[in-house]
Amino acid sequence: MAAYIIVSYDIVDPDRYSDYVPGVLPLLLKHGAEVLVADSDAQLLEGEKRGVYVVLKFESDEAALAWYNDPEYAPVRKIRLDASANGNMVLAKAFVAPEP
Repeated sequence: MAAYIIVSYDIVDPDRYSDYVPGVLPLLLKHGAEVLVADSDAQLLEGEKRGVYVVLKFESDEAALAWYNDPEYAPVRKIRLDASANGNMVLAKAFVAPEP
């Protein structure tokens, strides 16, 4: 079943953050991720607005966690964490409608 990583954060160090996207894209491809959303100008409807919103689709929870826990991602993740604040990341399963 498909799984999604949903993340939002504010970029506080744009110079440092500029290394994140080129570093993370090859790793997302390696793990079969599909980038469904990557928006730095999302329209706020409720809550507190963040600077970046991303939704990644993986074939399963296991594939998503394999990407997140990949040792190659650790230094890239550190770039994002060091260059951002107010971050939130969740792993969510695809919606399956209940049978009538």
